[in-house]
Amino acid sequence: MDSLAAPQDRLVEPLLSPRTQAQRRLKDVDKQYVGFATLPNQVHRKSVKKGFDFTLMVAGESGLGKSTLVHSLFLTDLYKERKLLSAEERISQTVEILKHTVDIEEKGVKLKLTIVDTPGFGDAVNNSECWKPITDYVDQQFEQYFRDESGLNRKNIQDNRVHCCLYFISPFGHGLRPVDVGFMKALHEKVNIVPLIAKADCLVPGEIRKLKERIREEIDKFGIHVYQFPECDSDEDEDFKQQDRELKESAPFAVIGSNTVVEAKGQRVRGRLYPWGIVEVENQAHCDFVKLRNMLIRTHMHDLKDVTCDVHYENYRAHCIQQMTSKLTQDSRMESPIPILPLPTPDAETEKLIRMKDEEKMKQQMQDQ
Repeated sequence: MDSLAAPQDRLVEPLLSPRTQAQRRLKDVDKQYVGFATLPNQVHRKSVKKGFDFTLMVAGESGLGKSTLVHSLFLTDLYKERKLLSAEERISQTVEILKHTVDIEEKGVKLKLTIVDTPGFGDAVNNSECWKPITDYVDQQFEQYFRDESGLNRKNIQDNRVHCCLYFISPFGHGLRPVDVGFMKALHEKVNIVPLIAKADCLVPGEIRKLKERIREEIDKFGIHVYQFPECDSDEDEDFKQQDRELKESAPFAVIGSNTVVEAKGQRVRGRLYPWGIVEVENQAHCDFVKLRNMLIRTHMHDLKDVTCDVHYENYRAHCIQQMTSKLTQDSRMESPIPILPLPTPDAETEKLIRMKDEEKMKQQMQDQ
């Protein structure tokens, strides 16, 4: 009967209206539809409801525009109560760790942004080991996360690990200074380092290209591991592949920051006004600010967090477990819960009785023979 019904349905279907035919096709598709294709939507809703967090560290000597660049990146002022120090105060200042946290919401997506500033770095006369407070802070965040992860309540763990460090390089030198090399070598195994050439409007395009080449050569020479952009998948479109190539070619990024809006060619843009013209922050012909913002926020923020969790934190965690294991083996062996008592030693009378019994056994054996 089924073999006869199927040809009849094929004959009747052309007579039905297009709407009825479409409804029948949808019903046939629904019969083969299980529903796990909605998993990405479920993950998306859960992630949006929970919100995201990101910790960004900025390091470099004073006067390179760190706070201005952060303001330009996230369009928020985190340094309202900042106190400007004089030159003498900066020289005598020690390295501090200051945290600024702000909640940002954009199109229903919430981001808890934490900026870790390092005032005093590179300003003191004695710069040797001036990065130690910074490395100690990064290790403290790893240690706190390790303790929370090993505790009983692991549902609401606060992630304060540093996911990215923007390191500002002075444009007035001829490459990396010893303090730059020392800082990046001290942190490159702990944090994703993204080197930046600060105040790029101080240099002409030719000078920027030469400085970038010099910094790349010195990074390879001193064995510094900066953040490496992941390779594109083969199924990505050509526009994304082109954007990825431009990002890799532009590193280290030459950036300009500005908190003011100026008028250029009848349009209001964020930039800096000079007697010879206007430098636009978001003009890719003037600087790499747009590329840095796209990389840091729009394309690679999640990868920065993944590398922090899967590489840097896992290395720290493995090192801690190895130290704990070696300490247990070196201190002492584990004691048994059941006490092992010493065997009792026989007294003189008991020994005499045992000896007499042995002699009697020997005499009895000789008589039997």
